Amino acid sequence: MVDEAFPARESHRARGGTIPGMARQPAFTLALRDPAPVPIMIAVPHAGRAYPAALTEGMRNQAAASLRLEDRFADLVAEAVARETGAGLLVAHAPRALIDLNRSPDDVDWDMVVSGAPEPRVRLAAGRRARSGLGLVPRRLPGLGELWKRPMTREELAQRIEQVHVPYHAALAGGLESLRDRWGAALLIDLHSMPPLGPKRGADAAPDFVIGDRFGASCDAALSAAAFDHFGQAGRRAAHNRPYAGGYVLDRHAAPARGVHALQVEICRSAYLDPQLREPGPGLAAVTRVLTGLVRRLAEELAASRRLPQAAE
Repeated sequence: MVDEAFPARESHRARGGTIPGMARQPAFTLALRDPAPVPIMIAVPHAGRAYPAALTEGMRNQAAASLRLEDRFADLVAEAVARETGAGLLVAHAPRALIDLNRSPDDVDWDMVVSGAPEPRVRLAAGRRARSGLGLVPRRLPGLGELWKRPMTREELAQRIEQVHVPYHAALAGGLESLRDRWGAALLIDLHSMPPLGPKRGADAAPDFVIGDRFGASCDAALSAAAFDHFGQAGRRAAHNRPYAGGYVLDRHAAPARGVHALQVEICRSAYLDPQLREPGPGLAAVTRVLTGLVRRLAEELAASRRLPQAAE
């Protein structure tokens, strides 16, 4: 079983990338223990709150848009779980409004870029998310409309990709490989938060969690089943792949045949934030306990399924 007596400090903590317009602000922080006590990495790509002045000045209705785009304070949950379990932790500080780390660098709405796409064929690469307004750089939100006062330049877009997106995914890939090298397998938990999906009472009560595994493509079925069993034992409702099955992060980093698994976990914001969904609420500690138990359960399941040494032996 997982050893809870490991040292509290990180053996390796690195800041990487740079937020354009904030020269001293790293785009993300990666923390890994050495040796890693569990074969699990938690990543939080959408909770960044470091907004450059030029970005906020260019936003329409900046306060409302930022609140809607952020996975508000999901990083606080992840940090607490990582402290308790020893899981690796990758937290983005760059805000989603600047660049969405769960989107492909090709998923660009070129109509929001001065002069459009550099080549006609690139325009065809834009995916469904970009066309809906939530591509690599979010363009619009329901109820708010257009987010920006002006289009961005190609240079601005390239800078965001090179300084934030590229190093973030390189750090995530490196961290997972490090865990796999130690354990023979690794599991990524890509942590997000979601708005309430409906009432929390009654026979059809909305879930507190949604587990996404790309409909079985990103993770061994036994790991997904263990996650659902854990939430059930904790008395928490969980849904599977609907409405969130996972995105670019899982597509890019999951490789179950190589022993690298990935789950997206969505937390209902009403479960851990205040009633206005703005600040940490009284449910934060309980959600942290549930997810701490999830990490420990999945670490043991991964060890058993791969016949690995028991976690943190």
